Formats: sequence, C-alpha cells, structure tokens
Amino acid sequence: MSTTPTFGQRLRAATAQHGPLCAGIDPHRALVESWGLTYDLDGLRAFTRACVEAFAGHVAIVKPQSAFFEVFGSPGIAVLEDAIRDLRSSGTLVLLDAKRGDIGSTMAAYAEAYLGESAVSPVDALTASPYLGFESLRPALDTAAANGRGLFVLALTSNPEGASVQHARGTQSSVAGSIVQGAADENATAATAGDLGSTGLVVGATVGSAVQDLGLDLASVNGPLLAPGVGAQGGTAEDLRRVFGDALGNVLPASSREVLAAGPGVTALRDRAGRTNEAMASLLS
Repeated sequence: MSTTPTFGQRLRAATAQHGPLCAGIDPHRALVESWGLTYDLDGLRAFTRACVEAFAGHVAIVKPQSAFFEVFGSPGIAVLEDAIRDLRSSGTLVLLDAKRGDIGSTMAAYAEAYLGESAVSPVDALTASPYLGFESLRPALDTAAANGRGLFVLALTSNPEGASVQHARGTQSSVAGSIVQGAADENATAATAGDLGSTGLVVGATVGSAVQDLGLDLASVNGPLLAPGVGAQGGTAEDLRRVFGDALGNVLPASSREVLAAGPGVTALRDRAGRTNEAMASLLS
C-alpha cells in the first residue's frame, strides 16, 4: 500500500494551516499594465515574481492561469515553470488552470505533462474539461491518483453559455449531475477512510439556483470545490451558502482580480490575500 499522501490529504492539511483561499495569478494585459508594467516578457516576469513572493508560504494553494503565460510562447512558459517550482518549493500547493480535455493517447499525454511521475514541471492539481465525457478524463484521473495529485473537473461554470450544456438532461440526469456523480465515485475510497478526495469540481459562486434546480448533492462528492467568482466578480457570502449548502466545508474560494488589484507591492499583495483569506474563512465557518 502506498504511503504517499493523497492530494486531498495534503490540501486538507494546507487549508487547516493557511485558510481556504485559492489565490490566482492572472497576468492579463489590463492587470499587468495597471501595475505600471509593460505587457511583454519583462512585465510578465516582474508580475509573476511579485505574486510568488507574496503568496508562497502564506496561502494554501495558488492557481496560475496557463493561457496568460502561453501568450508569450516558450519564454512565457518558462516563467510559469519557474513560478510553479518556487511555489511548490515553499510548500504552497499549485493548481494549474489549463482546462485540458481530450481523448485517448492525447489525454494521457496531457496527464503525463502535468501530473506524471516524470513531468518536467509537475503541479499538484490541474483543471480539466469533461465535455468529451467524464471517462475521457480517465488517463488524468488515474495518473493523478498514482502520483498523489489532484484534478478539478468543470461542473457548473458561471458563463451564460455554460448552462446550455451543463444543464442539459439525458435519460437519467443532467450533464452536470453526471459529472458530480463521476467525481463522487472517484472519491469513494477516500470517503470510506474519512479523507477528503482528490477529484474536485469547479462550481462558480455565481451560478445562482442551478445546484438546487438540477438536484445536485455537492456534499456527496467528498472532494474540494473550487469556487471562482468570489469578490470582484460579484460572488457574496449569501451566494456561497446558497450554492454549496452542506458542502461549504470543502469550498476553496478563488480570488484573482480582487487580490491582484492590490499590486504591485509584495507586502500589499500579501496583506490583501491575508484579509481576503480571513474573510473567506469566516464565511465558510
């Protein structure tokens, strides 16, 4: 039997120590320029370095958005890889927001790239899109489990177009319902052991009554629930309680713009993250 801690176990320990906040690193043009930086490789590097210095060792988990680094090609990816390495070296978990999703050998390659034992720049968890079928993620689910890593699967997103797919109903349940059930099945062994599972879901804090309308039991997932949309995007304490209900204890409120608006100073970023973290912990208690 493997003695390697699971991602769920490591995440539970990290949030117990540092609080529930998932801090984003989103170096999009408007935000980089609002810091007085140029939107080029030098600006990307300075922006990212400030975020890493502010968050490393101070928050439980950090979520870089891969697309904003990919814009700059291989040099941008190198900046991302440096950030991943430095955050993980500090003990901070890294959730890469890349929303990968494919079938067969291609999905297996994505899994190996980010979650594999020999990954060049491994992360602790990865976001994934299940809209080629939940089982299309099997290579990533299995690779993550084998290496003590995690997967966050898109379930209910806040974009208006998402409902046309996620709320659609098949013969037995909605599409979102099948994703919730798939995650719950993946986490069944952890639930039996009394641990948090390593297969999480992405559920927007601003999806309104969708969870209730679709009859979803998020508590049954027994996995981490990433909740983007808190703060600058309008998500409130009431939204969190309505959306997540009995599953509030497993929620990771994700904040990017609200925290990053405090930059470019490292101390100001760290202080804003700390205050946001305290506020989120109070909401979820």
